[in-house]
Amino acid sequence: MALGYCIYLRKSRADMEAESRGEGETLARHEKILLDLANKMQIGITQTYREIVSGETISSRPVMQQLLTEVEQRLWTGVLVVEIERLARGDTVDQGIVAQSFKYSDTKIITPMKVYDPRNAFDEEYFEFGLFMSRREYKTINRRLQRGRIESVKEGKYLGTTPPYGYIRKKLVHDKGYSLAIHPQQADVVRFIFNLYSQGNIPSNGTSTPLGVSSIAKQLNKLNIKPLRSDKWVASTIRSMLRNPVYIGKIRWNARPEVKKMIDGKLIKIRPRAKQKNWILVDGLHEAIIDTHVYNLVQHRLSKNTPAPVPTGLTIKNPLAGLIVCGLCGRKMVRRPYSNGYPDALICPVPSCKNISSKLTVIEKKLMDALQNWLAAYQLNLACNSHPTIQHNPFHHDMAKKNIRKLEQELVVLEGQRDNLHDLLEQGIYTAEKFSERYNVITAKIQIINDQRNDLLGLFVEHETIHDNRKTPIFKVEKILQIYNNLSNASAKNLLLKEVLEKVEYIKTVNGRWHHHADDFELLIFPKLPKEITIT
Repeated sequence: MALGYCIYLRKSRADMEAESRGEGETLARHEKILLDLANKMQIGITQTYREIVSGETISSRPVMQQLLTEVEQRLWTGVLVVEIERLARGDTVDQGIVAQSFKYSDTKIITPMKVYDPRNAFDEEYFEFGLFMSRREYKTINRRLQRGRIESVKEGKYLGTTPPYGYIRKKLVHDKGYSLAIHPQQADVVRFIFNLYSQGNIPSNGTSTPLGVSSIAKQLNKLNIKPLRSDKWVASTIRSMLRNPVYIGKIRWNARPEVKKMIDGKLIKIRPRAKQKNWILVDGLHEAIIDTHVYNLVQHRLSKNTPAPVPTGLTIKNPLAGLIVCGLCGRKMVRRPYSNGYPDALICPVPSCKNISSKLTVIEKKLMDALQNWLAAYQLNLACNSHPTIQHNPFHHDMAKKNIRKLEQELVVLEGQRDNLHDLLEQGIYTAEKFSERYNVITAKIQIINDQRNDLLGLFVEHETIHDNRKTPIFKVEKILQIYNNLSNASAKNLLLKEVLEKVEYIKTVNGRWHHHADDFELLIFPKLPKEITIT
């Protein structure tokens, strides 16, 4: 039952830019407009939805998702918006979802310009056309914005909303846009980082010992120096800073462009690193913190110390690569080799993380034990809990086979009878009218039996498919347990494990070195199961 009318408010990018120019708070202005409209139309507003984020798609707008759910449940007689573009300006899929949600729930869309009644064919067509035009306008504006951003970058302006460590963002005095100004305290830390990596500490003997990125992170954490967005420094943050040309007075653009992909029917946005030849790299309007000579020395050393998990020409040495994640911080754990004969260890890459490392071979063995235990539990659960479709359906595997054979025999008989009708017609035993009557009766019987046979075949195939799907994980895990220890190739082991495992969480809080229990840690496995199977 409809509750009445509600208001939906959302900021656009243009609204945000207008607010930055001091034109007032957008949602407050729009709310007043819609409340005045409601008073004029003498309708009561019982709910107001405010969308703070400006997402391109419905999936990135949680308030819109809630509103559409309520519209589909026919909870609202009408929704008030300042313009229909506020509802959907994304792709045609999102526009179709919005249009159908309002159409099939008979929910009105009320704007200051027009009231859209989904039961009116003209209004429906006008609404869909309005969404189409808003999409075109969005694309045009977006292209114009991208061109404007590139031009601003080429002028040396800084476009980011958050300045890099060592700088503050400042408004240009006699021009549009922003640049960077040096943050004195943070700039000293930046110089310290570059100095440690290029020259290092100077011991009492006067020699120079450059530090690695992990050692620099530990050094900063010991000094209680805080990064911008977290409590502790990590190696990846240090490496990104060392590679950033902003510190020599440059502006870099398009280093990590947004790429959209469709994965499992969902739009996913990723930001892969682009090749340097695809960057836009220009002189910035800001002052440099690092000397170009020092920066080039750092880049030369970085090029010799690539963090790639498997450098070119080498092979995987960690059979658990990409599978074991830290149960405390969520990062993927990495192999730590030792040159003194001590066995390889698996460690969390974050120096400040409290998760304790273990020998790689010990984790590997415990993982095999965990897989064995999971397999036994899975088989038991499978035996005790048959699939609901099979459990509550009177369909029986063997009975279906017999019924299919019986129906096929009946079809053979009926086909023979239908063929004999032609002989009876030719011999004059049947008149044309009698032939047509008998032919139609037999054909109808054949159609009924064919339908029954096809239904049984469908159930039979469904049964076989479900049965095979539920057995597949068992076969895969059994295969791994049989051959895993006989493989000497870490890459082959890794591929096998990724066939059956999404990930494995590792937690160890007590150092086994001191209480003589090297395997005193927890492994939580996440096996890959067919989507239609839920085993608890």
